[in-house]
Amino acid sequence: MERYNSISWEIVDEGIGLLTLNRPEAYNAVDGEMLDELETFWRVRLYDLDTKVIIMRGAGEKGFCAGLDMKYTMENANAMKDNAAESYKFQARLGRLNLAMRRAPQPIITLVHGAAAGEGFSFVLASDIRIISPDARFCAAYINIGLGGADMACSYLLPRLIGAGRAYEIMYLGEFVSAQEAVELGLISRVVDREDLYDTGLEMARKMAARNPLVLRLTKEAINMNIDAGGMEQALCMEDRNQILLTLASGIRSTV
Repeated sequence: MERYNSISWEIVDEGIGLLTLNRPEAYNAVDGEMLDELETFWRVRLYDLDTKVIIMRGAGEKGFCAGLDMKYTMENANAMKDNAAESYKFQARLGRLNLAMRRAPQPIITLVHGAAAGEGFSFVLASDIRIISPDARFCAAYINIGLGGADMACSYLLPRLIGAGRAYEIMYLGEFVSAQEAVELGLISRVVDREDLYDTGLEMARKMAARNPLVLRLTKEAINMNIDAGGMEQALCMEDRNQILLTLASGIRSTV
């Protein structure tokens, strides 16, 4: 049984797990404990054959995730400022949470209410499907705290989702993007009332979980790999490989 403090994990239906960022008193901001637990969580999911789909959300009424917990960061700043290796390790660990989400074989449906800022925004970007409430808002807040505007995989993910033109503006200015703007940019899948977020996500997850789990995993892998493909030929090679694998797998099952 997986047990966590700053996050929670439960199986809510066959093949469907619910991950909740569970620090509502701190806007679900990422501190050292949450960083440790999310690293462990995503590592376990890599080899989890029972979970087909993951729903991700933030606890409480305030919002999805305010990003990095600045109180925790300031408390540890002195220990890191004179140690370049420790500072780099901390930065690398934070950014690679988003890589871990992309590497997870399960599709991730993220439910967003209120603010998703900084690392919280990157969690949204690293998800596969984004369902939001009308009060959702997004901010690449990195530049607002004296850091570069390209952080936590945002400079990789955001231009690929909405195009480079608006991505430049969002990362340079660090201003909030409203739910309506997110819709117009094609950033999200759908908008529903806040009270309908979970039911909408669960309904979608059930439809996905009804499919062959290998189909879901290979589809996610193909989409992610083909975002970086050098051309159509590479994309077709990935699709061809997956279809043959699935055809063979189906044939093997039918003879057992």
